[in-house]
Amino acid sequence: MAQHAQSLPGTHEAGHEHPTEAFYIRIAVILAIITIIEVAIYYIDKEASWLVPALFTLGALKFVMVVGYFMHLKFDDARLRLIFTGGMVLALGTYIGLFALMHFHHAVEFTAFMTSATRP
Repeated sequence: MAQHAQSLPGTHEAGHEHPTEAFYIRIAVILAIITIIEVAIYYIDKEASWLVPALFTLGALKFVMVVGYFMHLKFDDARLRLIFTGGMVLALGTYIGLFALMHFHHAVEFTAFMTSATRP
């Protein structure tokens, strides 16, 4: 029988070795430590101006670790990483843009403008 299957570029033919269970346990411990740091930061000073950026940074670090190691994105084809990273950057940019818009532009004035513009 002839083999008609073709291998896709970036598949397992390149021959990389997957990490052991001990490696994944190490990653899980690191994630747990980061979570403990997040909880400690929150209880240290709830009113600090650095609280939200610190929690976002630690959350992003945990996100990258989970996606990279537990979802095996680190070991996949570079094009898949590019697609995922591009989507993530686009989503993060949209979030930051909307946050800046709501923070620096008075939503009350916009709402008042929109309600007055629709009235006859």
